[in-house]
Amino acid sequence: MDMMETFRQTYLEESFEGLDLMETGLLDLSPGIPDNEKINEIFRAAHSIKGGSGTFGFNEIIDFTHVLETLLDEMRDGSREVTQEANDTMLRAVDVLRDMMTKLQHHEPIDEERSAEVQAELERLLGGEHAEKSDDTTEAVEAEVVNGDWHIEILPEPELLQTGNEPIRIFRELETLGELKVEVDASGLPPLEEYNPEELYLKWNLTLSGENLQEDDIREVFEWIDGDGAEVKYTPPAAPEQAVAVVEEAEPAPVAVKAAPAPKAEKSAAKPAAKQEGSIRVDLSKIDQMVNLVGELVITQSMLSQFGEQASQGDSAVMSENWADKLKEGLMHLERHTRDLQESVMNIRMMPVSFAFNRMPRIVHDVSQKLGKSIDLVMEGENTELDKTMLEALTDPLVHIVRNSIDHGIESPEVREAAGKPATGTVKMAAFHQGGNILIQITDDGAGINAKRVLEKAIEKGVVEEDQVLSEQEIVDLIFNAGFSTADVVSDISGRGVGMDVVRRNIKGLGGSVEVKTKLGEGSVFTIRLPLTLAILDGQLARVGDETYVFPLVSIIESIQIDPSLVKCIAGQSELYQLRDNYIPVIRLHELLGIETECTNLESGILVVVEDSGERAGIFVDDLLGQQQVVIKSLDTNFMKVRNIAGATILGDGTVSLILDLSETLSSMKPSLYQDSVA
Repeated sequence: MDMMETFRQTYLEESFEGLDLMETGLLDLSPGIPDNEKINEIFRAAHSIKGGSGTFGFNEIIDFTHVLETLLDEMRDGSREVTQEANDTMLRAVDVLRDMMTKLQHHEPIDEERSAEVQAELERLLGGEHAEKSDDTTEAVEAEVVNGDWHIEILPEPELLQTGNEPIRIFRELETLGELKVEVDASGLPPLEEYNPEELYLKWNLTLSGENLQEDDIREVFEWIDGDGAEVKYTPPAAPEQAVAVVEEAEPAPVAVKAAPAPKAEKSAAKPAAKQEGSIRVDLSKIDQMVNLVGELVITQSMLSQFGEQASQGDSAVMSENWADKLKEGLMHLERHTRDLQESVMNIRMMPVSFAFNRMPRIVHDVSQKLGKSIDLVMEGENTELDKTMLEALTDPLVHIVRNSIDHGIESPEVREAAGKPATGTVKMAAFHQGGNILIQITDDGAGINAKRVLEKAIEKGVVEEDQVLSEQEIVDLIFNAGFSTADVVSDISGRGVGMDVVRRNIKGLGGSVEVKTKLGEGSVFTIRLPLTLAILDGQLARVGDETYVFPLVSIIESIQIDPSLVKCIAGQSELYQLRDNYIPVIRLHELLGIETECTNLESGILVVVEDSGERAGIFVDDLLGQQQVVIKSLDTNFMKVRNIAGATILGDGTVSLILDLSETLSSMKPSLYQDSVA
């Protein structure tokens, strides 16, 4: 049974890859006479999914994929042309298959209603007898239920708000279709001490009334969250005769539902075996490299063991004048091989950013089609590698930024042409190395961010004071404030603020940062800066009192002896240091962390100049000890969240050292302390 479960998971993982291949092919498929190579590629992927599903008894996937396969086969043999309608339907079919695979992977029941709906659309395109009957029934129902009440139940996932979606915006959109009544179910609210403001605990029951309500229009409102952040159940209005028929046909349904606890128990029981962190396909050359390095380590260990054994027995040949040199040479070999093995192991976790980028063509296709915009998506540096864990967490922030670039950054074709721009807007995604970091940039050639309107809205919301002086960049950075997550901002300041606070918080949780540069009328550039891995960093050790702290080496600009004549004070409290033509704030680490030390005079210590998100500061420490790579251990997981501390590590002597969170430390400084030039 364990072996069968392994094969099952392998099939599902390969099927997900096949679905990605199908989606990419369908997005490249143009209406008209189909490209044989692309159609064959899509057909082969669908055929493989269908063939493998029979081995595991996935009959729902067999039936669904058979219809899709038949449609593709007709395009392949030239008897059917590609149409936009067929392409969109096949893309929805890929979504359904992906949802079915996900449910099967987690041993959950498949959404049969959704799959039957899309399957009926595929059959209608094929022109089969079943589809014709389905069309007749649909037309009859639409003729009788154009007027009535739609009942909609929204069951959101707790993480819905973290993806940048807001239920209130959905309700406002529904109100444009008819009269809306909203009932909230707050039974899921936890006690106050357990309440997490970033999670959603509410459910809603909606009643939408109006004339000529179309199901497609209603479903379109929920397009971005239905099945991806929330479960939405629709109950259309029905004539009395139909209502009776529905009740009679649906009578057995409760029995099937009540019989469902057995699969649930099975899911719970199977969870330990099925709960996998995922898998990575590793290039064989990386495995070969690891095997070779392990072999080198074994040889070095054998050499040192033999040397130690001879030394313990007092072998005169070993105890000659050059014995120390031999020992040092063996330890140098051990150090080099260990470092190489560590890098090799870390490389196994590295995956190309195309893992996250590949979702974007579909998002651009769907959003631009919905908004009536023409968008050209350009991707560069897809082979740049990043830690798999970080890539998975990065996908949602990227999706949110790209959606906002299309929805609120890129203007409509008419507006662009009036401004002398091409009717087709461009969104560019690029990934590349810079120093010890990976940079991901999302660039659009849209309208840019209106700093004046941002400031007006910030003052209106009470985010900043009316008389507060801010630079243009500081004003633009206000879009990352949670106070801008309102529908008003979406329409007034080009929508850049909605959910951007969540994007920054999620990226900061990965040890990274996000910045935005914009020029009104020309576009915006969002830059995400991430470390290569979450597990290991190059650190600079520093002593404060009896404690040793670790500075991320990539954040250090320089270290200097302090000249007391260059130190200035503000209001007798805050200290500034004149570093060439700029003033930077001085942070006394012993005061910040409450550590006793005898080194309190600035001239007797060291000033470590650091930079984060464009801000610089000098951190005063007793002394610098050396540099080394450290393995990061989470304090949140193993202890508790500690302010200004990013994590902990164990040094070579077995002592625990804390790793500074320079982003949090510098952000706590007042903006007035950062001055561009000498006053």
